[in-house]
Amino acid sequence: MIKRILLSLILAVTIYGCSTTEQAMPTEQKPQPKEVDFSTLLEPPKDWHHLDEEQTQFRGISSRLAYETILQNRSSEKEIIVAVIDGGIDADHEDLIDNMWINEDEIAGNGLDDDQNGYIDDIHGWNFIGGPDGENVDHDTFELTRIYRKLEPKYADIDTTQLSQKEREEYAYFREIHSDYEDRVMEQVTQYENIRSLEESMAQAKQILSDYYSDSTYTYEDLQELQPQNQQQQFAQNVMLYVMENDIDSTLIAEQKKQVYEFAKYGYNPDFHTRQIVGDNYEDTSERFYGNNDVAGPDPTHGTHVAGIIAAVRNNDIGINGVSNNTKIMGIRAVPNGDERDKDVANAIRYAVDNGAHVINMSFGKGYSPYKETVDAAVKYAEENGVLLVHGAGNDGADTDTKPSFPTDKYGDGFSDEGASELWISVGASSWKPNEDFVASFSNYGDESVDIFAPGVDIYSTMPDDSYEFQDGTSMASPVVAGVAALIMAYYPNLSARQVKDVILQSAVKYTDQQVVLPNQQSPDESMVPFGTLSVSGGVVNVERALQEAQRISQ
Repeated sequence: MIKRILLSLILAVTIYGCSTTEQAMPTEQKPQPKEVDFSTLLEPPKDWHHLDEEQTQFRGISSRLAYETILQNRSSEKEIIVAVIDGGIDADHEDLIDNMWINEDEIAGNGLDDDQNGYIDDIHGWNFIGGPDGENVDHDTFELTRIYRKLEPKYADIDTTQLSQKEREEYAYFREIHSDYEDRVMEQVTQYENIRSLEESMAQAKQILSDYYSDSTYTYEDLQELQPQNQQQQFAQNVMLYVMENDIDSTLIAEQKKQVYEFAKYGYNPDFHTRQIVGDNYEDTSERFYGNNDVAGPDPTHGTHVAGIIAAVRNNDIGINGVSNNTKIMGIRAVPNGDERDKDVANAIRYAVDNGAHVINMSFGKGYSPYKETVDAAVKYAEENGVLLVHGAGNDGADTDTKPSFPTDKYGDGFSDEGASELWISVGASSWKPNEDFVASFSNYGDESVDIFAPGVDIYSTMPDDSYEFQDGTSMASPVVAGVAALIMAYYPNLSARQVKDVILQSAVKYTDQQVVLPNQQSPDESMVPFGTLSVSGGVVNVERALQEAQRISQ
């Protein structure tokens, strides 16, 4: 599922602090940056994730610097294809159209499978959640709901004394699913109540402050300087400071209400069915050739944003710059507004491998994987063919060492000793704030299961219909790393996918001892941990250092 970030409803003043960093692989002396007051800054520059910390204080990936120095006057040696498995991509976007992969062996629009790869008119990729008549799946249920729907009729009112050993095991699993399902539904009820409460608090705070400020206008700095004279003013100050710091407005509130409504109507609704649109035999996980060639689908927002981060056309005087140049995006649609299905994910990976992808970006995840063995087989297939898989760690603020977000690099149930893919990078999300809020509050983490962090807060990228927007999520951090991998491959094609992964992890900028708020906590006081304990590398991806390391091992 593409996890959208829900509002945190803590109305408190955040106190910012300073932290030191542990720097590795020293580089040439860089000019000292202008001092940035992060305690009052409400949003970063639109290109902050490209910036260099020593030059600007923003903990970006130093890609702009790398292009201006290491890659200056150099041409890439190989065109790289990055497959984006997602909810759809606007292939005609002004900043993507020139960098979309084109299947040269296919004749567009003739209704024939010219290259005989099993997919008709797959010019820019394929859509595994579309039907042969051109109709597409938009919303779908969550995997938890699908499992609940499958088991509930069998075990809801069963006489447990008559169960076989195998049935008792499945019944225990059903009880776990039933409990999780009910908890998730209640979370949505609570979430809606909290949104309503915040909406009401905002209205009250605005009224109080309009009475205080004669012209009813005030800035963030005005609120910081306000000396409350009573509890009402204190309440109003706290609420509106939080609102301004988190860019909360009526539009965002409406979007959050809409999300809760859609979760209830589709995601957690066991009576909602949509697979009939595809027309496959879903239980047959060996089935591969279904879907249609519509890589956009009904909602290409998420995938378009992801694609732009990787490979929006650089230096074309419009929009943004992608991380990598000489890179083409292969669009593969397999993720609805709901949870992706294992069969579709497996087929999407295989399609990418078979059609020449060098890197596969997967900005999605879910808590259950009933056909995990099918996905495992596809991941092994990618590894056998030297294709690097990059996966967003997930947005649950959870430790994925103990609570996996599927798919994972580990084969089997995720805990047994069945091995793991060596060509897999799991990515957590960092923010632009170099203090205790350095780790995104929503990001999953794990010192064994998350490999590296990358910018994933306030990332500005492409959106459908030639537009651009800020988005948050490990969904944004993952394509940053996928773009870095593609860039290394383009300039150092002699390196294997495994070497590229090692370069990325070993060259990460480390902030090992910096104290950060553990994701999904309510305040800095509740749980502070060293950043280095949250991932394998203990660092953030960095283009300049990665290219230096790639150069070193290529000699």
